[in-house]
Amino acid sequence: MNYKVGLIAATALVMGGQAMAQQSLPLREMDGIADREHWLPGEVNKEGALEALQNVTAEPAKPYAGKLDKPLQIALIYPSADTSDFWARNYLALTKRLEQLGIAFEATEFASRQIEHSLQSTYASQVDQDSDIYDFVIFGPSELAIQGDNIEKLAKNENLKTFVWAFHTPLKFLDPQPAGWFDFSSAYGALEICDYMVERLGSDVTYAMNRGIPGITDDQRSGDFKDCVAEKGNWNAVYEHYGEYQREGGFEGTSLILQSYPEAKVIHNANTAMSMGSVEAQKAVGKEKEIFSTGWGGTGLELDAIRAGELDATPMRMGDDVGAATAEAIKAHLEGREAELPLVFLGRITIAHDKMSAEEIDNLEKEAFRFSGVGALDR
Repeated sequence: MNYKVGLIAATALVMGGQAMAQQSLPLREMDGIADREHWLPGEVNKEGALEALQNVTAEPAKPYAGKLDKPLQIALIYPSADTSDFWARNYLALTKRLEQLGIAFEATEFASRQIEHSLQSTYASQVDQDSDIYDFVIFGPSELAIQGDNIEKLAKNENLKTFVWAFHTPLKFLDPQPAGWFDFSSAYGALEICDYMVERLGSDVTYAMNRGIPGITDDQRSGDFKDCVAEKGNWNAVYEHYGEYQREGGFEGTSLILQSYPEAKVIHNANTAMSMGSVEAQKAVGKEKEIFSTGWGGTGLELDAIRAGELDATPMRMGDDVGAATAEAIKAHLEGREAELPLVFLGRITIAHDKMSAEEIDNLEKEAFRFSGVGALDR
């Protein structure tokens, strides 16, 4: 690493961190482990480590007591050119929390769209080659399986500490694993929105889905939702459209659903961009009040659509948790306390919906976006 740390933790803690990094996974086994190509958070996190980082992230910042010879250099490779403000908000949360911690830094962003897999590969190679410049790299993969080799390449680079954003399913083949994964559980969110919708809409509902890109994230956001509503409510999916997490995909999928599957009265969208495209398609034909529509993530755009009566419900992430927790993890590495960190950090999720009062939505939004600010971001 390029940073020079004064006032570091005791040597025993540093050695403990090295031992943890080399410890074989899994730490424990959960159901279905043999059938998965990835670990679950409960299989790789030390007892209490996740809760400890969640608590630290929710508390006021305790400034870093060490000294740096020069600002940290942080590279961010992520699909921040897409509609979702998840990336921009967590960039703001990361930088503002680092400022609160008193850690000087300079950040270089490598932006792409979520479908630009080869561009992300180019960025990963560039950062790997320029690892003498950077201390930390934060990688938000376009899709985990597609970018797995690039994550491993960066994790192998001894000049870098690599963090992964927006995924919480460490691939088993990665050797070594990156230093940390920061995300919200798509599986947990799928079950939360499933329970809410079955309770609200009842059984035997006919619905359709705008799915994302085939892979782990969509398997959870769409696949786990589909399995859950079938089991708990006997729901029937008449059509599944792969919209590639793009606004255009949500628009096209919804237009097709409205024309060819009028019996579908619910449309489940797997991210913000597709949900916004879906709303546009419904409004174009005056159907926005007839269709029950979901988003994903509780971004500012989604909350504005709920307030406008255009979107009905969304699994809402306490969005700034990921960026703030990453800043705290950087501080822990500087202080030689990386052994205390969970391999996988998960933020909180709750359901925001159109039956909430304006005050309830406002309070959720203030908590979720305590660093990045309330309201849709200027893009």
